[in-house]
Amino acid sequence: MSLPDALRLQAALEATWPPAASEIREGWLLREGASGGKRVSAASPLTPHADPAHAQAAMRARGQTPLFRLGIGDAAIDAQLAGLGYRLLDPTLIYAASTATLARKPGPVSLFALWPPLAIMRDIWAEGGINAPRLAVMARVKSPKTALIARIDDRAAGAAFCALDGDIAMLHAIEVLPEHRRKRVGALIVHGAADWALAAGAQCLALAVTEANHGARALYERAGMKIVTRYHYREEVKND
Repeated sequence: MSLPDALRLQAALEATWPPAASEIREGWLLREGASGGKRVSAASPLTPHADPAHAQAAMRARGQTPLFRLGIGDAAIDAQLAGLGYRLLDPTLIYAASTATLARKPGPVSLFALWPPLAIMRDIWAEGGINAPRLAVMARVKSPKTALIARIDDRAAGAAFCALDGDIAMLHAIEVLPEHRRKRVGALIVHGAADWALAAGAQCLALAVTEANHGARALYERAGMKIVTRYHYREEVKND
């Protein structure tokens, strides 16, 4: 199968990791993240000619440091913000592959898909900084979704969240406990998530990862996932 294009994957990312509130104003999608992180708090342009001043004013009015999320089609706005002194943050890649290619049936008692998450899963996420506001993001998702818990050596070793937007499954919040890293727990989660997604009707599994996370990227590429698109943030630098 051909993989979804950049716009379709960005839409799936939005649907499966939604802000607390959003509005469209003057060519911008403005997000209210409720402390759920940059992805649900940044403003994104809806046209190549959107004026950043409108988004700046709206974010400042609600007490937020102006933050923009920009994709591959936003070069002109990106250059404009760079010229205004906005700093570049977290270049991020979106990987994707067909679920049929990725899916592997987990071994006995090695991976469980369930909702709502167990307390041990919340503890694993907390160790990686995935806190209550980010758990609230998961709770807001209305489409089919699941939490995944991976086990190795008879112990809980990792957790993740997966949700569907039509025929795309997005995998989020992958966290493996430090003592269980380099034991293929991440691979177990990716292949098991694809197995769950395939059974739920998804044709594609995708995820976002920072460009600097070379270990995770190597895992996804070994699994057969490919980079489809990318985005990054620009944040206003406060003057003391």
